[in-house]
Amino acid sequence: MALKNVVGIDHAVVMVKELDRAAENWKRLGFTVSPRGTHSTHMGSGNYTIMLDPDYMELLGVLTSTEHNAPARAYLARHGDGIERVAFTAVDSAAGAEEIRARGYTPIGPTDFERPVTMPDGTLSAAKFRTFQWPTAEAPGGVRIFACQHKTRETVWIPELMKHANGARRLRQVLIATQDAAKDAAHLSRMIDREARNEPDGAVALPSGADRADFVFLTRDQLAKRYPGVALAGLPERGGAGLVIAADLTQAEKALGSSGIRSGGAICVLPAAANDTLLVFVR
Repeated sequence: MALKNVVGIDHAVVMVKELDRAAENWKRLGFTVSPRGTHSTHMGSGNYTIMLDPDYMELLGVLTSTEHNAPARAYLARHGDGIERVAFTAVDSAAGAEEIRARGYTPIGPTDFERPVTMPDGTLSAAKFRTFQWPTAEAPGGVRIFACQHKTRETVWIPELMKHANGARRLRQVLIATQDAAKDAAHLSRMIDREARNEPDGAVALPSGADRADFVFLTRDQLAKRYPGVALAGLPERGGAGLVIAADLTQAEKALGSSGIRSGGAICVLPAAANDTLLVFVR
């Protein structure tokens, strides 16, 4: 039975060592990047967001070492930049935490935090969140998952931030590299009570729910066959590998310029150009 208080993918988190430099990278790729945010003190982190509809991407950096960001710091030390975790939308984080507790997972949180936001009219507001995490050790394919309740959606999904020169519209897939797709997909399936499906090339897809993006577990070789001619240097053998983004391909091709590589019906950005994250633009 699917979780009642946790719906599909809300956003993908790309951990970065140099936050401001990462934001400049993604701006060069035609994304509209939010102003830099600084989270509550106990979080010790800062971010930039790239808002889509109904989801988004987050560039996240550690500003001060805290107990809360210890797993993120460990990830950066082991892997460097890349997709470190994925958030689901939480309808109610407190109730969601109890739902996973009833399934045998001890939740971390709920945790409340916020960041200041300057609105387009110049007024100062705040983006407020309540999150909970599955246990840190429960990381299917090496990717942690958590759930995020947006208490102030109007300060996050700001219309001016949702228009991108590269035509990006929404997430379609989160690609997770693994040497055992069936095992890692089954792990996540148990955690979120969703049923996986086998893909023709041997990859395993898992819907995240609510018509949101799918998780796709696949080997590096399968990933290379899906996107021929695209160098995958910088991607892990096991871990977050890429994001498939629905977009206007004419706009994407123009905005990306030499950074965009045609591969079948997709336009790809090499991991090296996007903080060790393969970006795949599709119709």
